[in-house]
Amino acid sequence: YGIVVIAPLYFAEAQIAQNDPPAITHPEFFYGFIGVTLAWQLVFLAIARNPLHYRPLMLISVLEKLAYGVPAIVLFMQQRVTTMTLGFGCVDLVLGALFVLAFFATREHAAAAAAMAMAAHTGNPDLDDTSSAGA
Repeated sequence: YGIVVIAPLYFAEAQIAQNDPPAITHPEFFYGFIGVTLAWQLVFLAIARNPLHYRPLMLISVLEKLAYGVPAIVLFMQQRVTTMTLGFGCVDLVLGALFVLAFFATREHAAAAAAMAMAAHTGNPDLDDTSSAGA
C-alpha cells in the first residue's frame, strides 16, 4: 500500500502545486519526506517477512505511524489540510494500531523462540522444546 501511494509523489510536484496551491516552496523537505517514507516501506516489508525477528521494530513503526496520523488530525481540526490528508492520516493510525496488535499477538511465539535459542546456546535440555522426554 505505502509504496503504491508514496512512489508516484516523486513525479507529482507540479500537479500538487496546481491542485493544492501554493507551490512547494521547499522541495528538499518534500522529496526528503518521500524518500524517508519509502525507506520505511522497506522496513515494513522486512517485518512482514520475519515478524518474530523484527518484532522490536513494530513498536518503532507505531511511532512512525503516529508521526503522520496525529498531526494530520490536528491540522485538519485547525482547517489547515484537506479531508484527503485526514483520510491518509487515519489510515496511518489504523496501521499503527495493527502494529500494536501484531506486537502483542507475537509475544508468546517470541518468548518460545527466545527460550529455544537460549537452550541451543547453553545446551540445557530442560529449556530445549525439541528434546524428547524418553531419550
